[in-house]
Amino acid sequence: MAVLDVIQTRAFQQRFFFLAKRFIAGETVAQAMDAVAALNAQGMSATLDFLGEDVTARPEAERTRDAYFELLAAIRERGPATSSGQAVDTNVSVKLTAMGLLIDEDFALANLRAVAEAASHNSDPFVRIDMEGSAVTEATLRVFERAYAEGAHVGPVLQAYLKRTPADVDRMIALGARVRLCKGAYSEPAEIAYKDMPAIRSHFMRSAEALLERGNYPGIATHDERIIAGVETFARERGIGRERFEFQMLYGVRPEVQRRLVADGYRVRIYVPYGTHWAGYFYRRITERRENVFFALRSVLQR
Repeated sequence: MAVLDVIQTRAFQQRFFFLAKRFIAGETVAQAMDAVAALNAQGMSATLDFLGEDVTARPEAERTRDAYFELLAAIRERGPATSSGQAVDTNVSVKLTAMGLLIDEDFALANLRAVAEAASHNSDPFVRIDMEGSAVTEATLRVFERAYAEGAHVGPVLQAYLKRTPADVDRMIALGARVRLCKGAYSEPAEIAYKDMPAIRSHFMRSAEALLERGNYPGIATHDERIIAGVETFARERGIGRERFEFQMLYGVRPEVQRRLVADGYRVRIYVPYGTHWAGYFYRRITERRENVFFALRSVLQR
């Protein structure tokens, strides 16, 4: 049995959440909201992500949609128009396979529309559409473009390691879409993706430069200090103000870099995942950096 198959079992996830807690804000909406409030207090905004993907049954996709209704209502209740608690500065992200993309594109679009409509009542109505493995890249962008054409406040994620991404960047710039650019964390074949880090960094920077110069408030999503330094230099040399983009990083990953960027006057948004279906996300985090394996092992030793 593969490692990912083991950690995706419900029994494992119930007993071993402590392994993932550095990277997962909690298993409940309340825990996620508290994590966002703590980040806001440090000068960072957030994007909340209810964990789950690869749904193949309509009732499960509908439960995911309904979980977003609950989350968005909780954000509204913590908002500045009420006195129920500390306001939070956050929007949300969704994975379309959790919304039923593997079942039917129209069904996934209907669920996305419903979430976007619910989000439209929040102070930050934006909904990020996460990118997943290459098998659903084209379908994800199709659904995004359909929702965007209808006026939904949505924006896609593009992965720099995919060879198709420069063309996708140009397309999104032409549409005026808000893009989140990341390296990419899925295992992809060399035919469609760059595999060595120098090439990935180079292509990331080319796409980042295009988005910084011509894009609509891009999110530069990276923990790579070489890329961060490159973006800082490029923006400074081209006179691109810090209000025109934001750095985006993951909850629990390189927090010292997050704080340094805030101190230097940059906008920083943290992706805050929560929920009980954390295995796939956790597996990608511990396999992309040896440092993350250390953090997980330290959780075991501290028990």
